[in-house]
Amino acid sequence: MRLPRRGWLSGAGAMLLAGTAGARAAPDGTYRRGNDADPETLDPHRSSTVAEAHILRDLYDGLLTYDNCGAIIPGAAQSWRVSDDGLTYTFTLRAGGRWSNGDPVEAEAFVYSLRRILAPETAAKYAEVLFPIRNAAAINRGAMPATALGVAAPDPRTVTIALEAPTPYLLELLTHQTALPVHRPSVERFGESFTRPGNLVSNGPYALVDSVPNDRIVLRRNPHFHAAAEIAIPQVAFVPTPDLSSAVRRYDAGELDSLADLPGDQMASLRRRFGDQVVLGPSLGLYALAVNTRKPPFDDIRVRRALSLALDREYLAEALWGGTMSPAYSLCPPGLDNYRTPPETEGRTRLPIDNEETAARLLAEAGFGPDRPLRVEYRFNTSDNNRNTAVAVAEMWRGLGIETRFVYTDAKTHFAYLRDGGDFDVARMSWIADYSDPQNFLFLLTTGNDGMNPGHWSNAEYDALLAKAAAERDLTARADLLYRAEALVMRDLPWIPVMHTRSKALIAPRLHGYVPNLRNAAPTRFLRLVG
Repeated sequence: MRLPRRGWLSGAGAMLLAGTAGARAAPDGTYRRGNDADPETLDPHRSSTVAEAHILRDLYDGLLTYDNCGAIIPGAAQSWRVSDDGLTYTFTLRAGGRWSNGDPVEAEAFVYSLRRILAPETAAKYAEVLFPIRNAAAINRGAMPATALGVAAPDPRTVTIALEAPTPYLLELLTHQTALPVHRPSVERFGESFTRPGNLVSNGPYALVDSVPNDRIVLRRNPHFHAAAEIAIPQVAFVPTPDLSSAVRRYDAGELDSLADLPGDQMASLRRRFGDQVVLGPSLGLYALAVNTRKPPFDDIRVRRALSLALDREYLAEALWGGTMSPAYSLCPPGLDNYRTPPETEGRTRLPIDNEETAARLLAEAGFGPDRPLRVEYRFNTSDNNRNTAVAVAEMWRGLGIETRFVYTDAKTHFAYLRDGGDFDVARMSWIADYSDPQNFLFLLTTGNDGMNPGHWSNAEYDALLAKAAAERDLTARADLLYRAEALVMRDLPWIPVMHTRSKALIAPRLHGYVPNLRNAAPTRFLRLVG
C-alpha cells in the first residue's frame, strides 16, 4: 500500500514531523499518549482491543515483536528456524533475558502462557487465533488436556511450536498479545489481581507503575529489559481519548503528545490547524455492522440485504470521515498477503437510486412498508466518529421508512455486552488485522466463535471451506478456498461491511520516530522526545 505524500522527512528508520502547534514538554519527560479507550484488562490472554494492544506491546515481549515501521523483529527470542515441512518452529531465547522483577525469562514461561490462554477456564476472547498450534482447538473446547498442546521447552532457552498444518502467517501471529508470556509466580500468587500496579511483572521495555480508571495508565522503563539502555523515553502515560473532539483540544493545549485517532468530520480543519502533524497511514481494518441473524426479522437475508444496499458508503468514507476511510463492499480489505482481490457484496457498480429501489423491494417482500415500518436498534460504542456515522446511517435507512433507535455505551461495555451474548439488532463492530492474511478476518464468523461472532451466524459450508484452507499447503489453492468462503459471507451479510480503515494520528513536533505502517505498530521504545 502506498503512503500518502505528507512532506515528511525520514531517515535511519525514523521520522521527524514538523508542524505549527503541539504539546509542550512535560517536566518529567513523560510521553502523554492518547489511546482509543480505557482498557478492559491488562491480562494479555483476556484482552481483545487495539487500545489494549498498544499498552501490552510496551509491557511485554513476545517471542517476536514489531519495530516502529511494522517489521517483525526478534523479541524474547534471538533466533528461530523452521522445519522443512513447515510444521515445527524452534526458537532460541536471548541469553540473560529478565522479567521486570529480575527473574530470568525462560522457555517454560511461553509453554505455561500458551497453555493458559487455550485452557477453557481462562475464557480467552482470542483463543481461536492460536488454533494453528497442534491440539489447540481440542484443548480450548475441553476435549484434551493442556499438556497435549504442541508447545515444549526442551531446555530453558528453547521453545518449540508444532503446528496442525503449515501456517504462512505464524511468525506474525506470534507478535500478537495472545502469544505474550505472563509471569507464572505472579499469576499463581495474585490470581486475577496480577495485573494491578505492584503485582504485574512483565518482560517488555516498560513496567506498570500506576493505573487510574478512565484517566491514565503509567508505565516506566524496565531496567531489566535487554535493550533498556537504548530506550529514550523513561515514562509513558496512556490516556483514554474516546471523545475525540475533546482529545484534540487537549492536544492543542499541550496536554497530550499524540492521538491515535481523529474525528473524521474535522479532517479539513485539522489539516489547516496542524499541518503535517496530521499523519495518515495504511491499515488493515474493517468498520462493519454485525446483524443478529438469530433474531427475527434480521434472520431474513432480504432484510440484511436491504440494510446494506441503503448505505452510501462513498459518502460515509469521503465526506463524513474526511477521506480517512475507504468504502467497503468486502469483509477483507485489499492488499492482504496470500490472497486475491476479495469478493464483494452487491451495490458498488449500481447508482444509489437503483440500490434504494432494490432495498425497498426487498423490504416489501419481507413484509415491511409504510404501514409496518422496520424498527432497528443500533448499538455502538461512543466516540465522535461512531456517533456521526450512526446518525448518517439512520438517515440513509430513514429513506426506506426504517425507524432507528440508538443504544450507546463506552467501548468496554459495548464489546463486553456483545461478547457475553447480549441481545441486539444491529451493532457497530470493528476489526484491525493481527496479521496480514485473509484468515484473520474470516475466522471471526466461524460457528461457535461467539466472542467475535455476536450475531451467531453459522454456515456449515463456510466452516468446511476454512477447515480445508487450513490444511492446504498450496497458497494459490488456499486463496481460492478462502475466496469462496468470503463470497458466502458477502451473500448472507451477517456482518455488513461499511468502510475499510486507514490509520490517522496527531503527532507533536517533539515526538520523533513515529512511522505510519500497515500494522499500526508504534512501540514507545522506538520513539523519543526532543525539546
